[in-house]
Amino acid sequence: MLLVFALCGGEARASDTQTSIAWQGWSEGVFEKAKKENKFVILDLEAIWCHWCHVMADTTYQDPKVVGLINSRYLPVRVDQDANPDISLRYEDWGWPATVVFSADGTEIVKRRGYIPPPAMAALLEAIIKDPTPGPSISADLDVKPAEQTFLNPEQKKKLEEEHNALYDTEFAGWGMQLKLIDSNSLEFAMVRAMAGDESEARRAQATLDAAINLLDAEWGGFFQYSDERNWKSPHFEKIMLIQSQYMRLYAIAYSLWKEPRTLQAAKRVNDYLARFWTSPEGAFYTSQDADVNAETRGKDFYSLRDADRVKLGKMPEIDTHVYSRENGWMIASLAVLHDVTGEEKYLDEALSAARWILQNRNLSGGGFRHDAADRAGPYLGDTLAMGQAFLNLYISTADPQWLELAEKSSAFIEKFFKDENPGGFITAVIPSGATGVFQKPVKQVDENVSVARLANSLFHFTGKEKYKKMAADAMRYLASPVLLQNKRFLTGLLLADRELSEEPTHLTVVGPKNDETTKALYRTALGYPPIYRRIEWWDTNEGPLPNPDVDYPELKKPAAFLCANKSCSVPFFLPEKLIVAMSKLKK
Repeated sequence: MLLVFALCGGEARASDTQTSIAWQGWSEGVFEKAKKENKFVILDLEAIWCHWCHVMADTTYQDPKVVGLINSRYLPVRVDQDANPDISLRYEDWGWPATVVFSADGTEIVKRRGYIPPPAMAALLEAIIKDPTPGPSISADLDVKPAEQTFLNPEQKKKLEEEHNALYDTEFAGWGMQLKLIDSNSLEFAMVRAMAGDESEARRAQATLDAAINLLDAEWGGFFQYSDERNWKSPHFEKIMLIQSQYMRLYAIAYSLWKEPRTLQAAKRVNDYLARFWTSPEGAFYTSQDADVNAETRGKDFYSLRDADRVKLGKMPEIDTHVYSRENGWMIASLAVLHDVTGEEKYLDEALSAARWILQNRNLSGGGFRHDAADRAGPYLGDTLAMGQAFLNLYISTADPQWLELAEKSSAFIEKFFKDENPGGFITAVIPSGATGVFQKPVKQVDENVSVARLANSLFHFTGKEKYKKMAADAMRYLASPVLLQNKRFLTGLLLADRELSEEPTHLTVVGPKNDETTKALYRTALGYPPIYRRIEWWDTNEGPLPNPDVDYPELKKPAAFLCANKSCSVPFFLPEKLIVAMSKLKK
């Protein structure tokens, strides 16, 4: 997952109008202006929901000495990381807040993580003025050269599996020993192993899911971002879309595996929260909610109140009502999964409403998507990638070919604009023609490349088109680079991608008219199979062949379902209850 939680969340906020620093937004022309004025550029990369960002704005950037130094020798730039994925993903390891100082030619001088108190900031600014040589926080970028092979070799897989095991907290559950939240790739990998019969991984997954429920808002629903204590009971109270979408999906998958009511309830409580607070009148989804109401009413106090008392207060933590394609794609995909697991149509209806709104209001020519209504830069990989996955999930949920067509168009856009032809992999944003200094070099984000590999591989199986297999391999060769594996942690997503590229998905096909109630019941049953790497299709012979007609199904006089593997299929199942029994055997 993207580790955007670092050093944020908490209890206070104040207005930027109290500062005398004339902050400006990011633009490619900022370095030209810095050259003309003989100044450095200082970037304050923040998040609307970030507690320590607010504290820094209220203290450090109001300190007279800091203000004087910045106004005399620096061009101050403040950027909302949610609105600017290209900058956010470049510096995701440094915040939030992240403080980056550049020379006028775009060279990085200093990078700092988290809150910097006024005396330390003043000393830093003075030191840069005296000696603008890049400091120890500036290191050479990794020279990531794509691997020759598409798959991880046995030693690489062993190393990643050992790290996955070592990162598990045996006392308090979860992967990671400090900030506690669900690492989605680690949990999903554990559930994949559990499906294959690994009881130890099943226990780890279930313990982590149980522990993380401590971060669920008992009154409104929705998950707080993380706990700063290992016992999962010291939440930072901001809520962000990445967490809501991932947790909804993971708890829904868990319910499909173990049928524990509390896991289904947790997934539904995310939806309760979104429906009440984060859904626009048109059906699209908002982005985040701050931790605190204001400096006087902190998150710890506000969220200890019952629902009626929160409402009576007449105010609540600010909701960021931007509607981003990426965040909506994440949630659309998760709602489709929740629909499949529960059979409740309202979740699919919500997903379809958001998808249609994004298609109407954020689409770009050629199958891509803008981030917001108007973007400073871009396009950004994350928006089209998230929507591509959302479309594929909607195709599975509805068997409507329009969604598969849209997923393919998104994939084509990704291939055209984000593929890095020379070193390999997929870049996170198109580089502007006027880029300066470090911004001339593209960023490749690990989780985005994992998602490209997994989406493209799934499209290959659904369509049979070799170009998607090649696209998945391009991403995977970047991810399998020895340099990357030696220098990064939490790479369990590579194990998920490697497994999927080397195996066929679980394949369930329902054959029969789409207006037939028995066929509908069989497809509804098939959708209940755990939503991890699966190919579920509905073939109505009146509509022509399936997109990838790689299996010859027998001609039958009544609707039937088949479980297929290696180009061959099971006997037909005519009754949903018989299909349920067969699917349960597949999970063992």
